Amino acid sequence: MNREKTKNVMMQGCASSVGKSLLTAALCRIIRQDGYSVAPFKSQNMALNSFITKEGHEMGRAQVVQAEAAGIDPDVRMNPILLKPTSDKKSQVIVNGEVYANKDFIEYHKMKPSLRGKILEAYDSLSAEYEYMVLEGAGSPAEINLADGDLVNMGMAKMADSPVILIGDIDKGGVFAFIAGTLLLMPEEDRKRVKGVIINKFRGDVEVLAPGLTMLEELIDLPVLGVVPHMKVDIEDEDSVSDRFKQVVNQGQVEVAVIRLPHLSNYTDFNAFSLEPSVRLRYVERADELGDPDLIILPGTKNTIEDMLFLKSAGFDRHIVTHAREGKALIGICGGYQMLAHTLRDPDHIESSVGTISGLGLIDMEVNFQAKKVTTQVKGVISDMDQGLLKGLGGTEIGGYEIHMGDNTFSSEVLVASELTERNGETCRTVDGAVNQAGNVFGTYVHGIFDQSGILRGILNNILKDKGYAEDHSQVLSYQEYKELEYDRLADIVRNSLDMGKVYDIMEGSA
Repeated sequence: MNREKTKNVMMQGCASSVGKSLLTAALCRIIRQDGYSVAPFKSQNMALNSFITKEGHEMGRAQVVQAEAAGIDPDVRMNPILLKPTSDKKSQVIVNGEVYANKDFIEYHKMKPSLRGKILEAYDSLSAEYEYMVLEGAGSPAEINLADGDLVNMGMAKMADSPVILIGDIDKGGVFAFIAGTLLLMPEEDRKRVKGVIINKFRGDVEVLAPGLTMLEELIDLPVLGVVPHMKVDIEDEDSVSDRFKQVVNQGQVEVAVIRLPHLSNYTDFNAFSLEPSVRLRYVERADELGDPDLIILPGTKNTIEDMLFLKSAGFDRHIVTHAREGKALIGICGGYQMLAHTLRDPDHIESSVGTISGLGLIDMEVNFQAKKVTTQVKGVISDMDQGLLKGLGGTEIGGYEIHMGDNTFSSEVLVASELTERNGETCRTVDGAVNQAGNVFGTYVHGIFDQSGILRGILNNILKDKGYAEDHSQVLSYQEYKELEYDRLADIVRNSLDMGKVYDIMEGSA
């Protein structure tokens, strides 16, 4: 087994949201900078923010970020189990990139033993190709009610024979108790795997912490590998806990409001807006917060019908329809695109028990939900438009990925937004997306379409012209260039905060 040859470490936390994903990405970047091949791994992830690989497999976005930091292509083996919540009680279970079933917690817990072999096979296959593996846990290893059948914390550490670094979030307060208590609740066999701890998200002078660090090391008989400051790096984070939803990005002339749907997914579609000086971007949870933006965006959602019902119950629907009929810009992505239809039909209750409901009625189409899920990477070109949001963008190349259930049926009044020329690396000729006759309402199934700066800049310039402003022709980094700089900045901060010599010793088994 290659497990003996591949050096590894697992990042576990005292709780959720302590920074495991970000520190895993940082280690991947540091190891890559040091000239080694490295890959991330998380056996089980729960997230709505997913990605489609070039092979058409669905995986968690956090492992995509970590793969990018490691300088390698995302691979579904990095995240063999993905859980996508569809309600408060059920999740869609995705195994090796493909939909397996919808399960509640009890049902999923019963199927865990059958997943161990699939997880280990993915880990062994992936680790055979890299010198280092950086694994990530989930939540806390001290959730003693979940220890039986664990696949993602100490259960995974045992499968991979991996040492563990424990992360505590000092920003929450009580970090010393969190760390000591977590170790106290571990069985001795698991505790022996922990080789060091990291204090994360510290604000202030580290010298103030020094006496506490010394006492902690004496108490737990483990080294503190470093204190990482609270970092303001622009790295894609997990959708359920993102601070982005509370922020206003930039103060430009084009005000953009993204509706924060209850089942919002793939909010990373809008990260590229932060690079555009003409933008003022905010996320909106209540209809009375909407105001009068220049552009409203309906984002992707894991449950289109339930979130369409939310728009109606919260009063968003009236504001959105009025906004569009006044000629103002409206964009729908994936599930948000489906909401633009006259009718949403779900006869087999794929998404909801409701069945058929009316949509916003802003694009003359129907959506019919089907059990088969579309998961593809795509390339294509924008169609020629005489007016509206896509005016002047005809022939501009697009790229991204599709994750959706449901097919659209159009009337002759609908304008085709783009032609797809490639799906999962194979040549095709098919259409994607639609635009209303006025050109101000645009929908697409392509996630990541705004990562191409030409598309986003063109849309924003069309809005600027409509408002009487000059077009923005300033030079900005591409989104990919920007991300690479942020990964390097992340690595620099973490490298300067940790004793990387000890971290390497842990990975090499000499600590």
